[in-house]
Amino acid sequence: MAAKRGRQTVRGMFQSLGVIMVAAGVMYLFIPHDEDAEPVKAKDYRVELITAQRAAPYPVMAPEGLGDGWKATVVSYKREQANAWQLGFLSPDTQYVSVNQSTAEAKKYVPKVTHEAKNTGKTQTVAGQVWQRWEGPKYDALVRTDGGATTVVTGTASFETLAEMAGALRSKQV
Repeated sequence: MAAKRGRQTVRGMFQSLGVIMVAAGVMYLFIPHDEDAEPVKAKDYRVELITAQRAAPYPVMAPEGLGDGWKATVVSYKREQANAWQLGFLSPDTQYVSVNQSTAEAKKYVPKVTHEAKNTGKTQTVAGQVWQRWEGPKYDALVRTDGGATTVVTGTASFETLAEMAGALRSKQV
């Protein structure tokens, strides 16, 4: 009697597995699959930028004149977090590049937004401005402090791409 019960349990398990596989197959067939669709939708950040420029106690930066293929993906301004401004992009070669600004203390703020990058002691001049180079296990960064805020251009992109973003940054007072 025990052997018969064991066979019923195994048979029930395989029957249940078969029903689940059929259900998964039906769902796969009816869920649309568009491989040609763009995986990342560009975000319009103009309203948030104007809001941040009005509220922030420093000149809020955003890029102007970037080439084709750059897509804004993240935008936020958090006054309660030391006036933190973030504007994230996907570069044409699908690397993440983010512009971060804050009035927070640079030695705490920069490691936070760069995921623990460290100052290399090297500098890089971009569009006539000197930026510190930081390197990290996840993100590299170009950093400068000016106008009461620390500006960090960081991401998975190369220093060349980070410099392209840093060179495009402009500030407009509202």
